[in-house]
Amino acid sequence: MTARAGTRPTALRSPVQIPTRAVDADQPGALRTTRIPLLDGTPVVPGGFPAKAFAGEAVPFRVVAFREGHDLIGVHVRLTSPAGEESLHRLTALADGTDRWEAEIALDAEGLWRYRFEAFSDDFATWAHAAHVKIAAGVDVPVMAALGAELLQRAAAEKDRPAAQRTRLRTWAEELRAGDPVVAAERAVDPDLAAIFRDRPVTTLRSASAEQLLRVERTRAGVGAWYEFFPRSEGARRLKDGTVRSGTFRTAAKRLPEVARMGFDVIYLVPVHPIGTTNRKGRNNTLVAEAGDPGSPYAIGAAEGGHDAIHPDLGTPQDFRAFVRAARKEGLEVALDLALQASPDHPWVRDHPEWFTTLPDGTIAYAENPPKKYQDIYPLNFDNDPEGIAAEMLRIVRHWVAEGVRIFRVDNPHTKPLQFWEWLIATVNETDPDVIFLAEAFTRPAVMRALAAVGFQQSYSYFTWRNTKAELEEFLTTISHETADYMRPNLFVNTHDILTEYLQFGGRAAYRIRACIAATAGPVYGVYAGYELIENVARPGSEENIDNEKYEYKFRDWAGAEERGESLAPLLRRLNEIRAAHPALRQLRNLELHWSDDDAILVFSKHLDAAFTGTGRPDTLIVVANVDPHSVRETTVHLDTTRWGVPLGESYEVEDLLTGSVWTWTDHNYVRLDAFAEPVHILKVRERA
Repeated sequence: MTARAGTRPTALRSPVQIPTRAVDADQPGALRTTRIPLLDGTPVVPGGFPAKAFAGEAVPFRVVAFREGHDLIGVHVRLTSPAGEESLHRLTALADGTDRWEAEIALDAEGLWRYRFEAFSDDFATWAHAAHVKIAAGVDVPVMAALGAELLQRAAAEKDRPAAQRTRLRTWAEELRAGDPVVAAERAVDPDLAAIFRDRPVTTLRSASAEQLLRVERTRAGVGAWYEFFPRSEGARRLKDGTVRSGTFRTAAKRLPEVARMGFDVIYLVPVHPIGTTNRKGRNNTLVAEAGDPGSPYAIGAAEGGHDAIHPDLGTPQDFRAFVRAARKEGLEVALDLALQASPDHPWVRDHPEWFTTLPDGTIAYAENPPKKYQDIYPLNFDNDPEGIAAEMLRIVRHWVAEGVRIFRVDNPHTKPLQFWEWLIATVNETDPDVIFLAEAFTRPAVMRALAAVGFQQSYSYFTWRNTKAELEEFLTTISHETADYMRPNLFVNTHDILTEYLQFGGRAAYRIRACIAATAGPVYGVYAGYELIENVARPGSEENIDNEKYEYKFRDWAGAEERGESLAPLLRRLNEIRAAHPALRQLRNLELHWSDDDAILVFSKHLDAAFTGTGRPDTLIVVANVDPHSVRETTVHLDTTRWGVPLGESYEVEDLLTGSVWTWTDHNYVRLDAFAEPVHILKVRERA
């Protein structure tokens, strides 16, 4: 305490009131810590938004907690369900010296949960530890026995304990009062006695953290295999005069059984609305369209209508509803592209020109993403009439929700205000909590993370461009351990806009490698139609397919390619079978990296405890991938087998779920991965007898 010259410190006239739980730190004189500090609790989201989980996800609740001196503590997390029901869960101390505590809990009820951490002095654990050490050394034996008896008697006096338990505690207390050092030593390590106090500790000191929020969403928000396609290409026919008759929702529905047979859960449609004719793009993004060129579906709006209309070539609203019903019959959910932009022919341009950017010469500015230019698209300008634009966008979303759409893939959300998305998603989810929004935002990390924080249930990610071992290790660590509390990456291997150099030049091996990693590293992944046919020829100088489907119809021989052994459909089918059979792959936070001696061999595992698998048995898989699609690699992989309960050095069996091969492994294992044959092992760890 400091004092001015010539003055004396004022004596404290009353005891200091130290709070047992954290209070508002903005209040004058408020303390940020509690007597037993509770720090760095997770799950948590920057900015104070609710953390996220999906129904059935094993969520790790973690916190740093400690107290002064040598007395031991315990930590609980108190959960309050959306229905207001409370439950208390004991955390386990992690590595010694870290003061980190954790409990994995699966939350099934959808809605907004609340949680707080509670720390307490663990009086029994403190006594048991001291008694075990001192009695073995012959130090303070009578004192330790007396203290133990007092502790047990105190617990026995708690009237809400079961009567049988109270009787046992009184009996043990009497034994300790007798002062027999053998009995006292036995009680200090008695597992039955420890279990009683673990379930219901006796404590003289408690602390609690501030309450946090956790939103649990439906399982599809965090688990799913997506398949993207253009309905106009499915069933399209080239007529004798060379023109093309578009596919329709009726013909596209015929493709659904095969998509479902490959094991996909979500069928994602690019925009299905009328397409403008002004500045319509031709094949390969040329500025002049030829007769019969269908134009980009992202140039939304024409005389037939805008975002709430169906392109007449695809059918009627009734046909769309029939397509949604057909998808549901096959176990597929329909995801619809939500692209908030307009062609020059959109009714918005006529009725609301203030929603766009007008240049000094009186023209409306078209969209650009340098060096790309989109002369057939006008972007919205939220600076002019944000309330009017927001109301219209909400109307559009609710229109398609009423038509049976529960998933929206949002095109370029980072080009619209973050505040708008926070409002729109919250407003939609207030009445329709099962609606899912996927952010297609390949932009700066801070923006991508902010979009996820404010409400997007899923996010595109940098996975498409992370191809080397080092790149993938950094990426997988980030998505599974740094941002998993709020950002769910959808690991699309390609899109109609993205054909990476890795896929262009890696051939069939690259396509196999990327599919295997995407399907096992994340619980949500996706492919764009044609991936199974290895469509890897790019338009010169670009990352897009040549003869891009965005500007023309595509004619594909799905069945013929599979009959000739050229299709990857069997691989995709097998990957989705493995995902369905192994709950460990339907989790994100459980990915753990391991090591190899080769800079092209990626190794990771996914383990799920028996408590969360639904089978009563643990589930563990090891993925070993040669990420160089041009080579054969031989190396040694090094595994921390303790992650799935096998002591280091002990053996266990693994089964390759792609080939059926079985090997006996330990923590150090030789592997040979041929990019031209089998570039990836997906290994199931068999339970030991």
